[in-house]
Amino acid sequence: MHEEILVALVIILGLGIVSQLVSWWVKLPAILFLLLTGIALGPVSGVIRPDELFGDLLFPMVSLSVAVILFEGSLTLNFRQLQGIQHVVLSIISIGMLVTWVSVAVLTHYLAGFPWALSWLFGAIMVVTGPTVVVPMLRTIRPNSRISHILRWEGILIDPIGALLAVLVFEYIVAIDEGLHVPHGLLLFGGTMLTGFVAGALGGWLLGRGLQNYRIPEYLQSPVALVWVLVVFVISNVLSEESGLLAVTVMGVWLANTRGLDIDDILSFKENLSILLVSFLFIVLAARIDFELFHALGWGGVLVFLGLQFLVRPLKILISTLGSSLSWQEKAMLSWIAPRGIVAASISAVFAIRLEQIDMPGAHLLVPLTFMLIIGTVVFQSATARPLANYLGVAEPEPQGFLVVGANPLGRMIALTLQEQGFQVLLIGSSWDEIRAARMAGIDTFFGEATSRRADLHLDLVGLGRLIAVSAQEDVNQLAGLRFQSEFGKPNIFRLCTGQHREREHSGLRPVGQCLFGTGYDYELLSRWLDEGAKIRRTRLSDSFSFEAYQSQYEGRAILLFCRNPRGRLYVMTEGSNTTPSSGWEVFALARPVEESREAVAA
Repeated sequence: MHEEILVALVIILGLGIVSQLVSWWVKLPAILFLLLTGIALGPVSGVIRPDELFGDLLFPMVSLSVAVILFEGSLTLNFRQLQGIQHVVLSIISIGMLVTWVSVAVLTHYLAGFPWALSWLFGAIMVVTGPTVVVPMLRTIRPNSRISHILRWEGILIDPIGALLAVLVFEYIVAIDEGLHVPHGLLLFGGTMLTGFVAGALGGWLLGRGLQNYRIPEYLQSPVALVWVLVVFVISNVLSEESGLLAVTVMGVWLANTRGLDIDDILSFKENLSILLVSFLFIVLAARIDFELFHALGWGGVLVFLGLQFLVRPLKILISTLGSSLSWQEKAMLSWIAPRGIVAASISAVFAIRLEQIDMPGAHLLVPLTFMLIIGTVVFQSATARPLANYLGVAEPEPQGFLVVGANPLGRMIALTLQEQGFQVLLIGSSWDEIRAARMAGIDTFFGEATSRRADLHLDLVGLGRLIAVSAQEDVNQLAGLRFQSEFGKPNIFRLCTGQHREREHSGLRPVGQCLFGTGYDYELLSRWLDEGAKIRRTRLSDSFSFEAYQSQYEGRAILLFCRNPRGRLYVMTEGSNTTPSSGWEVFALARPVEESREAVAA
């Protein structure tokens, strides 16, 4: 039996990571492939039977996984992020959330036949969307910046808020169904909320104090935070049953809004852990699906999906955007995109198991209906949103902006030059001092690693279509090229190449992207030129000053970076580039001062 469990765990985790890779390759939410994998392993083939494999441990495993996922999500809910956000976003996560809750509850009761208590819970679960399903979809659809920003912020903010609403509704249902009168039920409900809030706030305060006072060494901060989340979750549940999820959500929000507290390392660790937990959780939950329960839902489940897609979401956007400056095309696009994902599936599974234990009617249908709507919204919206965006005219044109990897002096100079020429530029770097210098220069920045999951969720690529990787570390440039090759295409990946470039090609390891400015122009050489006073200079060619004359004048003291034709198209100069500027073109080069000696470029 032990060997069977070991083999099953390896299969689940292995196929979970494969599903994550496939989703990254095809640019669709990972949840779709995780669910399909779970269905294939469970009800289709019978290879994985979670209830038999894990027995009584299944519910605690799911509960602890959901606790960590909710904590990680709530760590992103910083109240400072609400400053400057358009009124429509705040309306969507407040008034719009209530509209969704009530509307879905009514549809579920009358179309699927759920009792009112279960309908209210299902409505609360369905208010969440989540960035893990929204962001990959946005990269494929490429709507305009207003739509993209609204959907991105909705997904980030509604996840922990919606989860909190679902937890509160669940607590109330359990209290009432335990046979208590309404006043007693409300009292127990209030006690559960109070316990969750107090335990979460106290847990967040204690952990925050430990981190701020450096009483926890840096290398132990992430493990301590993980164990502390589990401790607070269990203690809160012991004090008041089912208050643990509320406690860890409150604790995450508390830490996210504690001034002077650096939680980047903890958040990065939790994000990586969440990938494994989400992969494991979705495959296990999908493997428990009983196709007969889908049949039991009948047309009621299909009608709930149609109502959610074509009635509830449009009604939410219509009410939330009253008085806004959004066009009807933008409102229509917002009304179309709202895929359900990780939090909805996880919480529904936890609640269903608990409700089945107290014999609530219809509890066994909660998970199948949730999964039906998850699969339906992800598949339907992924397949139709891009054509709809094109038809409505809200899709971005072919992106011409630049993502510059490397916030060092060379990266900042290149980014500033491109920005001054009217191109959209986003500079990404992992050094705070370099990012701060870039911001002081007026450059849009993203602080973090280009290949991290945080960048995958929060990096806004709207309007960006080309990558320039000029990090001092060649491996970072190579990985960045691999990461964004599928988004931008091979011809639009440019990176610095060292003298080892040729050696790697001959060994069969073909590097990704084109060599910026030619082979041999590595960061060390360009940085040395900058230290000697080199600047990026723009020169307009004419009939009297041809490109050949330009090359002759600047021979040995200029490196050609870009050239721009009279129609405004910018060409990045690379090794073997066949672009030949002519009269009316502008050329941009890193040029040494005139007094510098004309040493060879390869020196």
